[in-house]
Amino acid sequence: MGRVQWRPGNMLYPLPAVLVSVADSQGRPNVFTAAWVGTVCSDPPMVSVSVRPERYSYSCIEQTGEFVLNLTTRQLAYATDYCGVKSGRSVDKFAQMGLTAVPSQKVGAPQIAQSPVSLECRVAHALALGSHTMFVAEVVSVSVDEKYLDKENRFHLDWAEPIVYSHGTYHELGRAIGKFGYSVKKEK
Repeated sequence: MGRVQWRPGNMLYPLPAVLVSVADSQGRPNVFTAAWVGTVCSDPPMVSVSVRPERYSYSCIEQTGEFVLNLTTRQLAYATDYCGVKSGRSVDKFAQMGLTAVPSQKVGAPQIAQSPVSLECRVAHALALGSHTMFVAEVVSVSVDEKYLDKENRFHLDWAEPIVYSHGTYHELGRAIGKFGYSVKKEK
C-alpha cells in the first residue's frame, strides 16, 4: 500500500475541543468553541488559542486580554458543537445551552461550571498569522471539579469522558495504553 500526497494543510489531529469563555469590556459573557489550542510552555504555564479576527469573541480577547479554556466532555459535546457554529452576536449561548457561567478567581471572563477543568488565561502575546491570530497566554489559575478527584486528591480526567476534535468530527478519548516513561521502565 502506498502513500498519497496532498496539498499542505492542517492535518494535525486529534485536537482538544475546548469551550473558550470570554467577557467583553462591559463584563457581558460569551463562549465559543476552539480546537486550535495548545500547550506552549510549562514554566511559566502558557497556552495558546488561535481565533479568526471576524469572530465575535475575538474583540473580547483583544480588549480585555483574558479568556478561560474550559475542557469538554461527552456530556458537553452538543453544547461544544453549538457554540462553534452559532455566533454570540445573535444568541446567548450560555442560556441556549444551559451552561452555567461562574466567576473566575483571577480574570474577568467566567468559567463554565459544567467543565471538569477551567484554565484562566491572560494574554502575553498576540501573533497575527494569516487567517487566525494566535493568542499566547499565561495560565494564571486552574479550577478543577472536585467530583473528578479521588480520595488522595488525584485528578482523573478520564472520569469526565473528555472529547477531542478530528477533521470535522468529535471523538471520545479511549482507554489508557501506557504512562509516560513506561517504555524505559526497568522491571523489578
